[in-house]
Amino acid sequence: MLVIGIFAGYFAISRNPTTQGGSPGTPSGGQQPVGETGVQSVGSSYNIASGVTSGTFHTGQKADMMLSGFGFDNTGGPLIFNHPGNVATDGTRLLLADRNNNRVLIWNSLPTGNSAPDIVLGQENFYSNYPGTDMNKMNWPIGVSVYGGKVLVTDTYNNRVLIWNSFPTTNGQAADMELKTGMNWPWAVWTNGTKLVITSTGDSSIQIWNSFPTSDRVADIYIGLPNEIGTPRAIASDGSNLVIGDHNAFQAEQGTFFWKTFPTQNNQRYDFYASDITLMGMQGGQGGHGAQIWGPTITSDGKLIGVANQLFIWNSFPTDNSDAPDLSVGARYSGAAGYDFGGSQSGDGSGVAVAGTKLYVSLSNGNKIVGYNSIPTSSEQYPDFAVGAENVYTNTLVTNYFQTNPAAATDGNSLFVISNFDSTLYVWKNIPDESGAKPDYTYDLNAPPNSIVIADNKLIVPSGNGFFVWDNLPLSGEMPTTTSQVGGITFTRPTGVARDDKYFYAADVSGKTYVWDGNPFSVSSSPKFTLDISGPVLSSNGTYLAVADSDAGPKFYRISDFPNPTEFQIPGRPFNRPGGPLLYENKLFVPDTVYNRVQIWNSIDLAIAGSPPDIVLGQSSLGNTDPAIGEDRLFWPSTLAFDGDYLWVGEYKFSIRVVRFSPY
Repeated sequence: MLVIGIFAGYFAISRNPTTQGGSPGTPSGGQQPVGETGVQSVGSSYNIASGVTSGTFHTGQKADMMLSGFGFDNTGGPLIFNHPGNVATDGTRLLLADRNNNRVLIWNSLPTGNSAPDIVLGQENFYSNYPGTDMNKMNWPIGVSVYGGKVLVTDTYNNRVLIWNSFPTTNGQAADMELKTGMNWPWAVWTNGTKLVITSTGDSSIQIWNSFPTSDRVADIYIGLPNEIGTPRAIASDGSNLVIGDHNAFQAEQGTFFWKTFPTQNNQRYDFYASDITLMGMQGGQGGHGAQIWGPTITSDGKLIGVANQLFIWNSFPTDNSDAPDLSVGARYSGAAGYDFGGSQSGDGSGVAVAGTKLYVSLSNGNKIVGYNSIPTSSEQYPDFAVGAENVYTNTLVTNYFQTNPAAATDGNSLFVISNFDSTLYVWKNIPDESGAKPDYTYDLNAPPNSIVIADNKLIVPSGNGFFVWDNLPLSGEMPTTTSQVGGITFTRPTGVARDDKYFYAADVSGKTYVWDGNPFSVSSSPKFTLDISGPVLSSNGTYLAVADSDAGPKFYRISDFPNPTEFQIPGRPFNRPGGPLLYENKLFVPDTVYNRVQIWNSIDLAIAGSPPDIVLGQSSLGNTDPAIGEDRLFWPSTLAFDGDYLWVGEYKFSIRVVRFSPY
């Protein structure tokens, strides 16, 4: 049995080669105590896989099914969103960038409830979601702006901004032009019909056109500010002031930049900066890694409104970072009075739009728009309606059993998937053989799981500062035991476990990997020895222990050399922020996350010697790296599980699918 885990850079992942996979975990400093568990029976039925495959994998082959969604090229319908981006209005119509569905939805009249949109852009109908590069297609649109009949969409992974010069009237209507020059991962867009502002996140810049472009041309003003502007992702302006929300300002923190006069020259410095928008007026907006403002807008009467953990309203443009919002709407923290905008609701791409007295907030992780019939006047005022859900409390990601930051574990008979973002474990008693199959059971773990493993018929889920442990695989809703200490070791945050015929391994975020002769969850005993190994995604085939490093690529240690092993790596670093390696017999699988592919070597020894991979999944060749959500494409693959018959690939952060590949 083989297992791997990872903590690398800003995310954590884990996986198991014969029986498991892994998941992005909570970043350092965000650990929670292992929590109580609740279980719910779903009562589902689905086709069951035969579990009999043969042959090998092939470069560019198609996946044969997916979970965490309705199926390939299937949105589920016009009112099922998938992590929507920004929202915009011209006062009469409402537009929403439905990010993971590669489409923009348009309501020709302002919705006041869960009414279906009238027009879809980027797709020919409301049910398809495959991306494309033509002028009538999109690949991961996030930002949308409308003014004077013009519609603009940041087509982020196509590195362009699409422009309709007159308001679209039909499904799939092609854009009239595109801005591509100088675009690198454009995220947000704003225009007043004359000026145009775009955040080019990939090259850490804000780009401004003084007059609306009629053809593809470079911006008039470029604001880069090295080591200050990082990945700008939100814009608000009224043509006189400018606000930019930045997810990685000063190379590390979320923050918000404010210009009290509209920039007129290259690299014009901001007037003030808040590292934590939630602390504006309390600590001068300075709060360490903090929080940026998402999807802000400036209304016709000068109000600045944006969202983070609350909805923030300034009646006039702030004068400095000690200028508190005039009203903060919603619960400041989980369990407080008021509507919960933060936590599992807002997130990358959420936005605000105001049309007359109506206010709309798109909630990326809440998977809906919530609306107010009038701009709130009370901190505890709840939204009046929802669009994309039956009410303001429903999250259709949850009700449709989507897994966010998923990782799988399988023994070849059953399937277990953790959803790191919402602290949930999904159980399929049998291996499903149809896309969109609902699980048999769901477990609320109440703490983000860091990885998932099957070892010696036990299901082990490192979570928070401890472990959930099922002594037998939970196929009938059995409850786990919880522990924060194993074999006399107290963990800071366990991030991965592995098992082979000789040893049991458990890694901690502290950089220590503890090694036992047997499974310490069966017989409590002290570790045989401790390894100083950083990057704790673990997998073992009995010959090598594999560890992930998202910067340098996977690292390997020959087990026969323990406790003082030599480190091996794949030369040339042919990866871009890879997830955790998976060892199965002598094969090596590496999820090459940001290059959107899985590289497979038939021999780990040849991989270490520098041979190219034998097989590439998710791309047609080793030379292709662009993401997509097709059957033969991958989008940020990060976690792997393989039982000898089926390979399960979990996609991280910017896609949430679990896709299955079968050898043939």
